[in-house]
Amino acid sequence: MLKQLYIKNYTLIEELDIEFHEGFSVVTGETGAGKSIILGAIGLLLGQRADSKAIKAGTDRCVVEAHFDLSRYEMQGFFKENDIEFDASDTIVRRELTAAGKSRAFINDTPVSLALMKELGEQLVDIHSQHQNLLLGKQDFQLEVVDILAKDEKELEAYQQLFKEYKATEQHLSAIREEIEQSRRESDFLQFQYEELSDARLVDGEQEELEAKSDTMTHAEDIKQALYESDAALSDDENGVLSALRRSVSSLGSVKNVLPAASELSERVENCYIELKDVASDINGLLENVDFDPSELDAVNMRLDKIYNLQKKYHTDTVAGLLETQSDLERRLANIENGDEAVAELERKLEDLMAKCRQKADVLTAKRERAAREIEKQMCEKLVLLGMPNVRFEIDIAREPLSRMGQDKVAFLFSANKLTPLQSVAQVASGGEIARVMLSLKAMISGTVKLPTIIFDEIDTGVSGKIAEQMARIMHEMGLQNRQVVSITHLPQIAALGNTHYKVFKEDTPQGTVSHMQMLNDDERVMELAQMLSGSNVTEAAIENARQLLDNR
Repeated sequence: MLKQLYIKNYTLIEELDIEFHEGFSVVTGETGAGKSIILGAIGLLLGQRADSKAIKAGTDRCVVEAHFDLSRYEMQGFFKENDIEFDASDTIVRRELTAAGKSRAFINDTPVSLALMKELGEQLVDIHSQHQNLLLGKQDFQLEVVDILAKDEKELEAYQQLFKEYKATEQHLSAIREEIEQSRRESDFLQFQYEELSDARLVDGEQEELEAKSDTMTHAEDIKQALYESDAALSDDENGVLSALRRSVSSLGSVKNVLPAASELSERVENCYIELKDVASDINGLLENVDFDPSELDAVNMRLDKIYNLQKKYHTDTVAGLLETQSDLERRLANIENGDEAVAELERKLEDLMAKCRQKADVLTAKRERAAREIEKQMCEKLVLLGMPNVRFEIDIAREPLSRMGQDKVAFLFSANKLTPLQSVAQVASGGEIARVMLSLKAMISGTVKLPTIIFDEIDTGVSGKIAEQMARIMHEMGLQNRQVVSITHLPQIAALGNTHYKVFKEDTPQGTVSHMQMLNDDERVMELAQMLSGSNVTEAAIENARQLLDNR
């Protein structure tokens, strides 16, 4: 749950540091006092987009930070998976914005991406605002509600894995059919290309060998001259290095008896002589083998020209690429011959996968239908308590072609009156009725989804009196289930039922208008409720009425 919220330099908030408590809390304040600003700041912590214009005028940086107690929720996996230190009793989420437009996000002082902050935020806080009521008209939202309450995650995952394989096979079959059709249209051309490459008798690696041979033969005279000069320098009888070394060995050997060091020097020179004699032999061998044969050079260059032309034609720069093209052409030609058999095999596989998908979809549908009947029953019970004695609420599950979510099309049907036929809830329900339907759904969902904090932003729109009180009791009950529920409200009947009451108000200062938020004590709550009941001129009757509302909790 949200334990503490700190906001600095965000729109009209100069600095706010306030604690929150478990159970059901209410937030009141006049229109424009800054309630939406606080929600906007919390939204930043949930990964919503930031606007540098939201930074308080005259400042260059704003900070929003929240502390959460997650000790009742199994969330260590998220932190371990993302290599973030985990403190169940004090998880800190922080967002910083600068006037230059930079935004930084932190979880437990670890810098994180906005996407990761959003992923965590969705598991920490659910903000239900009035625009969320529009979701009630969306078929995918209605299906999601049924799935949540059906607890069919395993069945849905099993179906989706199979359906994914089905779609992949379907795409593969389509690609094979298209390729075979195209290959048949181009069969003569493909055959010509294959034969052209096959007749070339290409060998991987031959291009490099031929290029090296061509270079050698092209520079044969230069190579011969270099080898001849090197051979002469080493092996000439009069001035060659080898002759000089033999003389050096002989001279040093003649004095080794009188000069001990000469023995080692003689040995070293002799080693050099042996090594250079080897080198001279290799040079002499190369010299004998270097011949210039113009016809052979022409043959090498003709082979290279053929390889280069094929590479240009088939858009590659290696023999390996040409061989790959040849192999692909061979496969496509084989497909022309054996394609029908391959298609038939894929078609059989597709039919088998479709049958299995339908089986999985049927299991999913059965679970959804059982959940739908229970949802209908509970929704009617809750809506009767919320002032709709003749309400009918049904969930129609119709069959449709298989898709990623199964074979079911879900529609929430609603009627608040006996003689009014059932119709789509979004089309026939009034604003106040939709608010009550959404609250009832949220109350049911909250019992299944372990979400630490739920914030209702004016869920009471369009209702008043005893209905508002019943809505407050539902929210209060939600807050008893190891959950924190916060309601931003303008109705005293709802505000009176909160375990904790916060007030948001504005103050004009020499530096400008500033928004504040404070937790009210018992006396302050009485005055706030009295003001909500009677307006700015608080009467004794309003004060007494406020006390009665609080006593009736």
